[in-house]
Amino acid sequence: MRNQLTIGKAIECKNSLKAIHDVMYIIGGKWKIAIIACLCYQPMRFSEILKEIEGISGKVLSKELKDLEMNQLVTRTVLDKQPITVEYAITEYGHTLKNVTSVIADWGIQHRLRIMS
Repeated sequence: MRNQLTIGKAIECKNSLKAIHDVMYIIGGKWKIAIIACLCYQPMRFSEILKEIEGISGKVLSKELKDLEMNQLVTRTVLDKQPITVEYAITEYGHTLKNVTSVIADWGIQHRLRIMS
């Protein structure tokens, strides 16, 4: 009986790790979660995102937005106005990550307080 329990836990762990790996592949890295977090609050133009996220370059932001768009987390809309404006927004599917960003932010605040004290 115990052996079956151990095997079941090992399978559960392996499945969890596989799912975590998939998530980290899609939203991992230094910038993607920050981009998602910004867009969860409101649609933004490229230049607004660039100003909001300190340290990201235009080239990297462009690549990350393309990746997020490819994974259906972000939409890119060209607005019909002069000058031509491009706006990025979180998709309904991407919005499901808002809780994830909130949990990460809360943990980060607590961790910073712990380390700084």
